[in-house]
Amino acid sequence: MSADSTATILLTLGLIFLAGLTADVLGRRTRLPRVTLLLLLGVCVGPLGLGAIPASSAEWYPFITDLALVMVAFLLGGELTWTLLRKQGRAILVISLVVVIVTTVVVAAGLLALGWPAPVALLLGAIGTSTAPAAVSDVVHETGARGPFTKMLLGIVAIDDAWGIVMVSIVLAWVLGTQSPDAASHAVMDGAIEIGGAILVGGALGVPMAFLTGRVRAGEPTQAEALGCVFLCAGVALLLEVSFLLAAMTMGMVVANVARHHLRPFRAIEGIEWPFMVLFFVLSGATFRVTDLGATATLVCGYVLLRVVGRVAGGWLGAVLSERVSSAPAIGAALLPQAGVAIGLALVVSQRLPEVGGTILTATVAGTIVFEIAGPILTRWALVREGEAKAH
Repeated sequence: MSADSTATILLTLGLIFLAGLTADVLGRRTRLPRVTLLLLLGVCVGPLGLGAIPASSAEWYPFITDLALVMVAFLLGGELTWTLLRKQGRAILVISLVVVIVTTVVVAAGLLALGWPAPVALLLGAIGTSTAPAAVSDVVHETGARGPFTKMLLGIVAIDDAWGIVMVSIVLAWVLGTQSPDAASHAVMDGAIEIGGAILVGGALGVPMAFLTGRVRAGEPTQAEALGCVFLCAGVALLLEVSFLLAAMTMGMVVANVARHHLRPFRAIEGIEWPFMVLFFVLSGATFRVTDLGATATLVCGYVLLRVVGRVAGGWLGAVLSERVSSAPAIGAALLPQAGVAIGLALVVSQRLPEVGGTILTATVAGTIVFEIAGPILTRWALVREGEAKAH
């Protein structure tokens, strides 16, 4: 690597971390979520704006994304303790399932009514079920939210993407089945392997991590232990081509429920997570591309509006069925952020169905721009409405 290349990377990293500091300060003064501010700053300083972040930064994005999301997934898995599941397990399961089903139905039916082909409508409906765990988690952390609603929300987010993978697998199998029975069976098998394999990987690696936790002293050794185990889990999952998010969530759940000093690894990850999150969100904003939207403008608008309706209606119905009526207006709003997982699912669809994959991918990417900017604002509103966000 040349001196110029090294200088460019260091200057870019310095700019991004200072952008993170700026977002934190502005967030405290304006009460806007710092996630939203980081994305907007990324757009402003990226190739579409000032060009301060080089276009080559797009090459870092997949790696930074995996690092940030695997830590978020591990922390979310740690929220799924037996204590929480005993108290709110029924509500988490019911609300998450209802939100997924209602979102799929509303988006798919609406796009069909607008005249879009069944494969496009159904697959976007399934992709619309996923939530951005990083955005929701950071808003919770930033606001210092604590309480039953926050715990329930994090529990829903932790399993929400699992339901999204299941839903996309089912819809993709049906669409492929209309073309070829063999393709449908492969889609079902791939979905089962991805989910089951991820749970096995997370469980298999979570048990020794739970045994190790607490046997080294707190501080830097614990941080190295936690990062080593979490990154190892993600690496194994990626090599086996199963969901590294589900694997890391499963590992976090095992550690939280089995380890004697279970809080230490989670606090260690929390202590180092923010710089990676800054890189993730700023680069997300810097790599946005407003291309190929002319032909799909109505699809993008329809998808965004219908997903909002589906999330809000699903959250409301789920709250009623789980006897959480007082929280009904807040649940769907809190679950609106959407990002990397949705794009990942859209990429899978584009590979399996190239004839409609480009259209679906374009609509999904455009939708994430809207939901990652506006979604965290509504998540924060929901936490404030429930009285669980600390005053800043």
